[in-house]
Amino acid sequence: MPAALIEVDAVSKSFEIPSVRRETVREHLFGVLEPRKFERLQVLDRISFELKAGETLGIMGRNGCGKSTLLKILCGIYTPDAGAVRVHTGITPILELGVGWNPELDAIDNVFLIGTVMGLPLREVESRLEDILAFAEVERFARLKLKHYSSGMASRLAYAVAFHAVREVLVLDEIFAVGDEGFKAKCENRYRQLRADGHSILLVSHAPPVMAAFCDRVIVIEGGRIIADTDRASGVNCYISTTARTPAAQRESTA
Repeated sequence: MPAALIEVDAVSKSFEIPSVRRETVREHLFGVLEPRKFERLQVLDRISFELKAGETLGIMGRNGCGKSTLLKILCGIYTPDAGAVRVHTGITPILELGVGWNPELDAIDNVFLIGTVMGLPLREVESRLEDILAFAEVERFARLKLKHYSSGMASRLAYAVAFHAVREVLVLDEIFAVGDEGFKAKCENRYRQLRADGHSILLVSHAPPVMAAFCDRVIVIEGGRIIADTDRASGVNCYISTTARTPAAQRESTA
């Protein structure tokens, strides 16, 4: 049996949010005399799973279920309140486009900046530079400052860097929801190539066809808990039936 590259053991995470909003000037002036009240929002509740070598694992769930928080914990951005995450290899995350980019630098300088942040030596960034620019279709604008790029151009460049700076595990958040149909097809082909090369992939998406086409296994999260960890067909069906119900009805059925 393949070794687990990522082990998630009973991970929980919560955040404190203000229980009373102060919207008017009067509320802010008189509110300073009262201690601000907070309520604890439980985002993840005892999440456990493993990602094995060569596996493509899909994570599905309605908005607000805790998917993004889980990915940020896996990538070391957040620390869990309880439980443990053991990562035994390098991770390349594609979570939030544009994070870390410098708008005052041109595309080439940003490729070197982000490539090294993602763990590539400068020599490797240089050797892959032409491929990255070609993948993003921005060769003509390589010396244009990023602040002058359209959102679509910046998105393509972000994905191009990430797809060429891949370590053992690739973490993708809605990768196939960005760009036009031509660029989506290019991303899908690059994804298939990485998978064929033996990379392990953790893929988050709301699109059942994407999960059915690309994943070996699917986890469904609802209300911060895993309600299914199964084969892709069963996982997709669970997600579809879950989103067809209201959150209240889902809580009653899993209580």
